[in-house]
Amino acid sequence: MDTIIKIPLIFKNLDSSMNVEADSSERIIVKMMFSRQDGEVPCAMTIAGSDSSGGAGVEADLKTFSALGVFGTCVITAITAQNTKGVKEIFPVPPRIVRAQIQAVLEDIPVKTVKTGMLYSREIMSIIAECIDEYGIRMVTDPIFRAGTGRSLIIKKDINFLIDVILPRSEIVTPNIFEAEVISGIEIGDLDDMKEAARRIADLGAKSVIIKGGHLRGDEKVCDLLYHEGAFRIFEKPRLKIKPHGGGCVFSAAIASFLARGDDLENAVENAERFIEMSFIGASKIGSGNMPVNPMACIYNEAEKIRIMEEVEAAAATIVGDQRFLPFAAEVGIQLAMASPYPRGREDVAAIDGRIVKVKSGLKAAGPVRFGASRHIADIILTAMRHNPKIRAAMNLHYDQRIIEAFRRIGCKVAYFDRRLEPDEVRRMEGRSLRWGVEDVIKRIGYVPDVIYDEGDVGKEPMIRILGRSILEVTEKALKAIESL
Repeated sequence: MDTIIKIPLIFKNLDSSMNVEADSSERIIVKMMFSRQDGEVPCAMTIAGSDSSGGAGVEADLKTFSALGVFGTCVITAITAQNTKGVKEIFPVPPRIVRAQIQAVLEDIPVKTVKTGMLYSREIMSIIAECIDEYGIRMVTDPIFRAGTGRSLIIKKDINFLIDVILPRSEIVTPNIFEAEVISGIEIGDLDDMKEAARRIADLGAKSVIIKGGHLRGDEKVCDLLYHEGAFRIFEKPRLKIKPHGGGCVFSAAIASFLARGDDLENAVENAERFIEMSFIGASKIGSGNMPVNPMACIYNEAEKIRIMEEVEAAAATIVGDQRFLPFAAEVGIQLAMASPYPRGREDVAAIDGRIVKVKSGLKAAGPVRFGASRHIADIILTAMRHNPKIRAAMNLHYDQRIIEAFRRIGCKVAYFDRRLEPDEVRRMEGRSLRWGVEDVIKRIGYVPDVIYDEGDVGKEPMIRILGRSILEVTEKALKAIESL
């Protein structure tokens, strides 16, 4: 039976001395960057082309190495003039300069793993093969044949040379569907075809193969298939609706990084799968073409967490300390929350544990601020962020028509959804109601408003939700509306 791993999950086995089960992916990455047991900094090398847009190639590889606490070295095989829309020009680096780069690095720096990308010609491949044999370094091969926009990145008649010379020296090969079809010689239309292709590629000499399934037509899931020591492992993850740039480079560089850190191959791949999922979530619309994935997303998330918690605490203190909020407090309490820049789910949204509740003296926070404390408000934020990533915070108040009008007076954009119109399938599934309501509003008006409200339904309290870029901005909107009454 195939082993199926659903992504995203928390990182596992990054450091055998850590209890990682209770920690976030981003925090674990930061921990491991400062958890040297022997004082040695792991080093890796990328041998690839240079991408002038910074989204793929050597530039993406070095970002990945740095994000994972690995010192990155680089060997440039070609200089490309490209942007997010495509490759304009290619200038191959002379083979003797490629050799000189490799030798200069390896005679001085203890590189443990090499990752290859764009190799371009058999002359360059020959040099790489010689150096791998001479220095005995583990190699991760990303067999790049063409750019995401279709431009060939290898001399076509030299593809067989890569198959014959580079693959047999590879610890693992990481082709996408197109590359796997070329190497294996079969057309891939489903998971069974991926398995057969992986077997054939392994028969050509590669120790392990992982075929990336992103280009395979399918449903809302993407399946990557690892073939290692005669067994298959399937990595499932949600399909994101973006056209990525540099995803294959970052993924293979992440595998190389984890190998350099001492992971065995299966753990390196598993950890790289989680890392690339976060990098896809963090992809930004840079330029007018494909979206560069963001290997620094996990670091940015972790760096923001303390500030987010402080802002939520400050907003809570404002609400608790101002009696003017009391008449508008919901019977279920006031919840306020703020998400990390690149959230995967509720675990990346900070909120009040137990909400702000009514007590005899007024309002009181029932518990501390923590990530993962909210369900309803977190779902509202996460739904809004899919349409506008800048909207990262929200809070709720009890519905009152007076304050709805006050929000309109101060210039807020206000929208409404009717719970009575919820489809039956939404009603039957716990937790889908607010996601449906927010989606309904955004689809109808075409943007994320400042305020979304509903007038309730049987067993559902009528409610107002205020949204904004930060929880302090949200609180200021609410306070300004209340002051205008």
